[in-house]
Amino acid sequence: MSYAAYVSALSFVFGLSVSAAGVSAAPDPFDGGWTLDAEQSALSFLSIKDATKVETSSFAALEGRIEETGEVEITVHLESIDTKIDLRNVRMRFLFFETFLHPRATILAELAAADFVDLPQVGRKRMSMEYVLDLHGVQKAFESDVIVTLLNENEVYISAAEPVSVSVADFGLENGWKKLEEAAGLPIIPSATVSFDFRFLRNGAAETPVQMAGATATTESRALESSGELALEECQNRFLTVSEANEISFSSGSARLEAKSAPMLDSLAEIVGRCPDLSIEVGGHTDSVGPERANLRLSERRAKSVAAYLEGQGVARARMQIAGYGKTRPVADNDTERGRWRNRRIEFSIVE
Repeated sequence: MSYAAYVSALSFVFGLSVSAAGVSAAPDPFDGGWTLDAEQSALSFLSIKDATKVETSSFAALEGRIEETGEVEITVHLESIDTKIDLRNVRMRFLFFETFLHPRATILAELAAADFVDLPQVGRKRMSMEYVLDLHGVQKAFESDVIVTLLNENEVYISAAEPVSVSVADFGLENGWKKLEEAAGLPIIPSATVSFDFRFLRNGAAETPVQMAGATATTESRALESSGELALEECQNRFLTVSEANEISFSSGSARLEAKSAPMLDSLAEIVGRCPDLSIEVGGHTDSVGPERANLRLSERRAKSVAAYLEGQGVARARMQIAGYGKTRPVADNDTERGRWRNRRIEFSIVE
């Protein structure tokens, strides 16, 4: 390292400036702020399915910054979940994370300049860090060890010293976890271990990346899928998963859609718009409670309500067929509350 670069690194961490006149106070380590280099950063987690099968997932779209005050904010775009398999990606988005309601997770922390005073000498150190994870509308504080590596005055890495355990129960994700189990047909351990490796570059440095426009970009642009029209398999995966999500609700005994159904139906309308050559069936289903004829009528009326909503969102009525099946096509045991809930559903399928 050149003398000038060495002095700059000392200035960064110690909060000192060196000049021909001597030593004087200077800005703290966060002066000017830092930006996350998303291309060279990673956030991933391990989950276990069927007791022994370990699966690795990561997120392709991250953004973040360290403010001059030492405040850290990292945004994880959950739509960008990457499991390497399209159907699994879609299930994670719609069933587990419910990105139509909660498109982002946020990591918040506050760094103290005093914690970094010896970094130029050691280059790399382990330290404890407190941070808050905001996920699915729930905030939870964590404290874990990280490895901080100062490569030069303009580049620093903050990495997990060891995986961080996160439970689905901590963030109200039990229902999504159960849906994943039911869709996969296999048991899934209700927790995951998370690892991260974040590269930050000083603002104003030659390499400083352009920050992603996360506040204004649509969540759909973050998803790892084909742009424009979707392939047939992608369309099938999405219709199947939206049906499995069972997030379309009606007033009790009624065909009137509840307002909470709108985010899912809006997402569905966007999917149908990207499958322009396909016609779909909107099928209504009920549980076994009540007279068969009444269930048939109710299931058809509910399917019609959904089709009417989609038409209002720009889906041509000619592309939709409506069917009411009542209780004749159960997907679960009607003897349990959970089974009856799964049977009360709207299914979407491609009309051959």
